[in-house]
Amino acid sequence: MAALADRTVGQLLDDVAERTPAPGGGSCSATVCALGAGLVEMAAAFAVARDPDDARAAEIHARAAQLRADALALAEEELSVYAAVLEAMRLPRDTPGRAERVDAALSDATDSPLAIARAAGEIAALAAEIAVLGNLHLRGDALAGGLLADGACRAALQLVALNLSESPDDPRQREARELAQRPWMAALSDAGDV
Repeated sequence: MAALADRTVGQLLDDVAERTPAPGGGSCSATVCALGAGLVEMAAAFAVARDPDDARAAEIHARAAQLRADALALAEEELSVYAAVLEAMRLPRDTPGRAERVDAALSDATDSPLAIARAAGEIAALAAEIAVLGNLHLRGDALAGGLLADGACRAALQLVALNLSESPDDPRQREARELAQRPWMAALSDAGDV
């Protein structure tokens, strides 16, 4: 099957709606993160075109482009990361080591949603910054990118919480809690009020 990025929007939506486990919440979160990054990248590109010496806008543009590529790679990774969880859960309940296999698979399946949340949080923060620094006429696009990224972050953090629900001492829980505080939301709100 074609990579997510190579599918039409219609194909992707049809694939998401099918009665299959993938693409699921992780791939969708990462794709939304990539869309948010694209809007931030676009707003920063206009800022750079207006003032080629604006080093910060150029940095935001480059970083948003990298995060967009990273998010697309994570969306693709998410297509298969949960397969091991499903495989372990399908084992008969009395299979020796089943619980440990499920726990290990859930732990492994936590890394990519946490990476999505990290990327999305960074995109949201960059969106707030370029909304203020960039072209006034593109503020709405930058803010939309930030809000999409915030939604992607929240969705990915829910996956992390579900995957680690039986592992309260996992150190990734702390990072997830910190990301869940979403410090960029105040900046996005302030950028919208400028």
